[in-house]
Amino acid sequence: MNNLTKMKIFKPANEVFEAFVDPLKIGKFWFSMSSERWEQGKTITLRYDEYDAQGDIKIIEIELNKKIVFQWGANEEGHRVTITLNELSNSESIIEINEEGFDENEDNIISQMLDNKEGWVYMLTCLKGYLEYGVNLRAALVK
Repeated sequence: MNNLTKMKIFKPANEVFEAFVDPLKIGKFWFSMSSERWEQGKTITLRYDEYDAQGDIKIIEIELNKKIVFQWGANEEGHRVTITLNELSNSESIIEINEEGFDENEDNIISQMLDNKEGWVYMLTCLKGYLEYGVNLRAALVK
């Protein structure tokens, strides 16, 4: 089971890529902070200050300006997330997020997948706002 989410962003792929891997930029659209620059083989700690929460991701693969693959989750298996950047021109890219590892036998699989899709759409919307307009929408929904 997987969840696929896509959005067009009017920026080149290298700018979108850097927004994820640069610990100073990720706090403008997704997590409050990232412990260090994302590189293949590293374990990165991501923090949400608004929820006083943090978690680790394991970077499995990085292809400069094209792809980021990481593992996250509460147990050893977790979910695998693949971020693919498809540059359409020097001023626009399609970003695709594919999260895999959902258990189709879970009683609440539909609500899990809907919540997951909502999270990715919100993150991509915040990324678009940050890169295209310089606005920080990241914590806008926190009450």
